[in-house]
Amino acid sequence: MALPLPPGLTPPEIAFLCEMELVTVIPRQRLEGLELLGGPLKPLNPPQRSDISLWLALLLKRQRRANILPPPWLNTHSLTAILDHETEHGDTFSPPPRLPPQPSDNTLPISPPFLPTSTADAAPDALPYHWLELGEMLLEAASDDFEEPDQVRKLLRGLREVRMSKLRSGVEVLDAAGGIKMNGVGGMEVGEGRSFITGVIDGLRKIGASREQQRKDRDAEEAENGYSGTAGDYDDDEMDMQ
Repeated sequence: MALPLPPGLTPPEIAFLCEMELVTVIPRQRLEGLELLGGPLKPLNPPQRSDISLWLALLLKRQRRANILPPPWLNTHSLTAILDHETEHGDTFSPPPRLPPQPSDNTLPISPPFLPTSTADAAPDALPYHWLELGEMLLEAASDDFEEPDQVRKLLRGLREVRMSKLRSGVEVLDAAGGIKMNGVGGMEVGEGRSFITGVIDGLRKIGASREQQRKDRDAEEAENGYSGTAGDYDDDEMDMQ
């Protein structure tokens, strides 16, 4: 019998979704247009840049038919600035890329991974939703397209550690509804921290339910004994006795 899968997406599934991200390539040879499930692909003509899906860019890179341009936020200068921001602001994450204006024709708004947040024209000071997995895949398949691949790996590792530490410490400031502020958190970070966060939240809910049951039992016992005061009066009496 197959074991039940954990709730949420697994890291391989998150990486699969990331492969739909648009990246910029410089073709090394002409490629005719293709009819893909995601829509038609225009012909690639070197040395003109083109924005294509990550999965196709990685395929062309492995076949030595194109070079991939790393997005502006994936260089040492931008990653250093973002890491400094993450370090200085211990209670918040670096702001994500700005969303495009909402369409006025009642169509659904565009969301990751269908935003051009990883192309050559992306913002240099904001990490997109799939920043971690996209950076790792580009460094694995196209490290020669980076100016300083080893330094980029080091900065990505530092960002991952700092942000995961923030994510874990964030459960200490859960609101009354059992939620946690996760603005700017990436897809892989959500997947990796899901089990930890949900475990803490479930523990807090159990503690709250236990306290509520204790209060009900105490009220029922007081009603049987003829005590007509409120729970607040009972607490005040305890404070006076102490």
